[in-house]
Amino acid sequence: MEKVRFGIIGIGNIGTVHARYLLAGTVKDACLTAVCDNAPEKHPAIRQRVGDGVPLFSDAQEMLQSGLIDAVIVATPHYDHPRLSILAMRNGIHTLCEKPAGVYTAQVQEMNDCARECDVVFGIMYNQRPNPLYQKVKDLIDSGELGEIRRSNWIITNWYRSQSYYNSGGWRATWKGEGGGVLLNQDPHQLDLWQWLVGMPVRLRAFCQFGKHRDIEVEDEVTAYAEYANGATGVFITTVAETPGTNRLEITGDRGKVVVEDGRLRYWRLRESETAFNARWQNGFGEPECWEVTLPVAPECSEHHVITANFCAAVLHSEPLIAPGLDGIRGLTLSNAMRLSTWTDDWVDLPLNEKQYLRLLQQRITTSIEKENVSRTLDASGSW
Repeated sequence: MEKVRFGIIGIGNIGTVHARYLLAGTVKDACLTAVCDNAPEKHPAIRQRVGDGVPLFSDAQEMLQSGLIDAVIVATPHYDHPRLSILAMRNGIHTLCEKPAGVYTAQVQEMNDCARECDVVFGIMYNQRPNPLYQKVKDLIDSGELGEIRRSNWIITNWYRSQSYYNSGGWRATWKGEGGGVLLNQDPHQLDLWQWLVGMPVRLRAFCQFGKHRDIEVEDEVTAYAEYANGATGVFITTVAETPGTNRLEITGDRGKVVVEDGRLRYWRLRESETAFNARWQNGFGEPECWEVTLPVAPECSEHHVITANFCAAVLHSEPLIAPGLDGIRGLTLSNAMRLSTWTDDWVDLPLNEKQYLRLLQQRITTSIEKENVSRTLDASGSW
């Protein structure tokens, strides 16, 4: 295989983004050889986007068995991600899935099990991971430069969505149609980055507000508090109803503090660790000498094609994935745990009780209000 031949399932907004860079040759080891969308009324517009040379299918199975593709990008609404990804894997197709990988963690575990059984590459489109800002933060943490993590705080409220946005689709913001709100639709990248940078907590307590600001079933405002094995703490705050919004990540360690905000990284470095200073200082008021350090950071970039290029390198040359399928479980675990904590009005210990979460989610799906013939449900195994 000299190039990875890609198919795309779902040619909506994000599927079109993938099609454009593949058609433009932005990823040198990839080419677009087929697309699929199950809405025939959209096909004329899709044909204009991809041209006459790319076969267009209505049925995913037909495309997967056509012999035209080696890999697929699953870019449908997220409740179809597990089913279509597993279908692709069982046809021997390497699979790159848009975020979130699924609605609940048991689905993503099944996807990873299937990838292993079928011996295919499985990745998640976490295109924020290659962003130089977050790469530099991870380097500061992993190298020990920031010291032991003490606290993290992410305020991510620049997701403003009006009621008209939710009214634009019958499946939007319902338990039956989506299975979650701001945590599942807007925050997957931030939840992934949060755990990628500071690790997974051992327990958390969350307060999700369901339909507080919008006429929807699912969460539109969340405040969560997390505790970690080393004693560190973290806070995650998000909403779709605040404007102007904020996107500020702050991480404090034993040797300094880093802040990512407004496309900029700021780093304050302690000349000696807080622990060492506290042990020696005998003069009452005082604190370690602190320098704000200018770090070499490339311009902010979160292009999807970077993840796709890395995925091709994994398929062709067995290079490590930036965002492997296994990592799709962790950020989703956090969002599932936040809802479970709210539903039970209690702390949630991690690893998550997946059966309890699925049972409570199913209860909400069963009583979900039908909108425009939305009729999805879960079967006994937890599949859509």
